[in-house]
Amino acid sequence: MNDAASSGRCARAHQHRRAALRVALACLAGLMAAPVAAAGFKRSACPESIAAIASCHEIRDTKGAYVLVAMPKQWNRKLIVHAHGGPRLDAPKRGDSMADLERHVVMVKAGYAWVGSTYRRGGYGVRMAAADVERSRKLFLRHFPKPSRVILHGQSWGGNVAAKLAELHALDGRGRPRYDAVLTTNAILMGGTRAYGFRADLRVIWQYYCNNHPAPDETQYPLWQGLPRDVRMSRQELEARIDACTGLSTPAARSEEQSSRLRQILAVSGVAEQQLASHLAWATFHFQDLVHKRLDGRNPFDNRRTEYRGSTDDTALNAAVQRFDADPAALAKLAYDADLSGLIVLPTLNVHASGDPVVSPQALAAYAATVHQAGRSHLVAQALTREADHSRLDDSTYLAALKAIEDWLTTGQQPQAASLQKHCESVAVERGACAFSAP
Repeated sequence: MNDAASSGRCARAHQHRRAALRVALACLAGLMAAPVAAAGFKRSACPESIAAIASCHEIRDTKGAYVLVAMPKQWNRKLIVHAHGGPRLDAPKRGDSMADLERHVVMVKAGYAWVGSTYRRGGYGVRMAAADVERSRKLFLRHFPKPSRVILHGQSWGGNVAAKLAELHALDGRGRPRYDAVLTTNAILMGGTRAYGFRADLRVIWQYYCNNHPAPDETQYPLWQGLPRDVRMSRQELEARIDACTGLSTPAARSEEQSSRLRQILAVSGVAEQQLASHLAWATFHFQDLVHKRLDGRNPFDNRRTEYRGSTDDTALNAAVQRFDADPAALAKLAYDADLSGLIVLPTLNVHASGDPVVSPQALAAYAATVHQAGRSHLVAQALTREADHSRLDDSTYLAALKAIEDWLTTGQQPQAASLQKHCESVAVERGACAFSAP
């Protein structure tokens, strides 16, 4: 073969290789631009409020959790990784995260992609939930284009999960941050060993006044158990006992005796009337799950030296309520799972409703003290907002918090209540919706 022919064949082969490379790169670009990989997420219906501006996708991960993604059509290339509250006690199922998305659709409307996990199982488990949330982030990155920023968000108990995740999974094996910042809202930030004692107190106060949970003709058990391991009770059965003692759901028909008992229970426990049934349910069903399934049947609660006040006869109350001591092994196990060290590496903004009827805003001070002790106070900003709902905040509050985080990441300046207020007023639909203050 002469040199000219050889050169021609080589040139044509080179052209073919270049053409093949162009095709391969075009295919790769197409895959990266596609919203979902073929073998990954399945399309699902979005909430009606964002159906026209976003697509939703769901997958079940390798541990059994269902992961839901909402991808805006006009994406700002930023991602919210969400940790939901609860914990829910039922086994997860497809669609469970839709309610979480609906509470936070304002984030998707603002251009953020959103991903949330159901967690792999029902029941308590902060470390488990944190690992599942981190897995949802990895799934997003595996099937969707890479975001420019990733913000971790936790609401209520999910705030405990997010704060724990930020201590355990914030950095990869090479020390690089997996997230850019953390936002918690109405979060349980005082740690598991300090968060639920008031509900154990509620159980003994309730039993003193009502004596129907358990009833005298039922098997008696330590109230810190919630329920014995094998006893089943429905929420409706519990609410029937609540109504029998206090007439909670029928205020117009309450007897004087029921009204008196209700006043005393609320006064001593500090629980709001609207939240009484929810707190009793938590101290029943969640305590049963926590004690028997997570703590080997041991007691994490202690009221041995608690002095109950606010009744018409505190002496009689304190002499008669059921008393118990915490088991050190149960406390240690719960602390390992759910307490916080404050050893954080990411900018973290905590926002809490001052009128939160479920989680006290004092959680902010508890977390600030934990982080201060760890020497990381420069990484935490906190603010109260004048709201009274627990499960969600006003849309303008979420938008203000996200804008404050974006500014913090850009300028390095910690947000203050005044800057949050300014951001909030710029996006609020209703006049007077914004009222941020320092904690």
